[in-house]
Amino acid sequence: MRLEAIVPDFSANTTHGPIEFYDYAGDSWVVLFSHPADFTPVCTTELGRMAARYSEFKRQNVKLLALSCDPLQTHADWVNDIKSYYTDIPADFPYPIICDESRELAVRLDMLNETDRQDPETAVTVRALYIIDPNKKLRLSMLYPTTIGRNIDEILRVITALQLHDRLKVIATPVDWTPGEKIMILPEATNEEIGEIFPSSSIHSVSMPSGKDYLRTATKY
Repeated sequence: MRLEAIVPDFSANTTHGPIEFYDYAGDSWVVLFSHPADFTPVCTTELGRMAARYSEFKRQNVKLLALSCDPLQTHADWVNDIKSYYTDIPADFPYPIICDESRELAVRLDMLNETDRQDPETAVTVRALYIIDPNKKLRLSMLYPTTIGRNIDEILRVITALQLHDRLKVIATPVDWTPGEKIMILPEATNEEIGEIFPSSSIHSVSMPSGKDYLRTATKY
């Protein structure tokens, strides 16, 4: 599961019925994320918050798809607990949860830690999260240990950054960037390429002691 690798198609049973991953993804981006186990506190907060903020993902043409190694009926029962804990979740839980009891998919997608990945008696999925583009390429991955919950704002932020780069090509986002803040222009971008995208008034070059012209920013995009 290296960046820019094609994520393989797969079949899976989910809380929304059987799916074929490529059919499910269609022309959308996908956030595919694993959680260690049902009926656990951190996972309840994560899946609940992802469901509560589902409309934000949908606005960015992103579908959500969760995975763990628990049985399908356990997933279904746990969803009721999640909806009870987060009262702002839609009545119909908005995204599927994959049942991967054999752990075959978790191993295939590198969602298990090194110590337990070959031991079906002890292995649980770590908090792996993959952002996959409409071409089925892995564009970003996050791997958290089972004890640390993820940050939904960060997931939405990096999706925005990835989609912005795909649209403008010659840009990158600096440290701590949030949507609306200034962006960086890649050093290899020519003045002609830049001029086709940005108004000249929004471009700023920073003089450096080295004399190298590599720090250029844009404020309108």
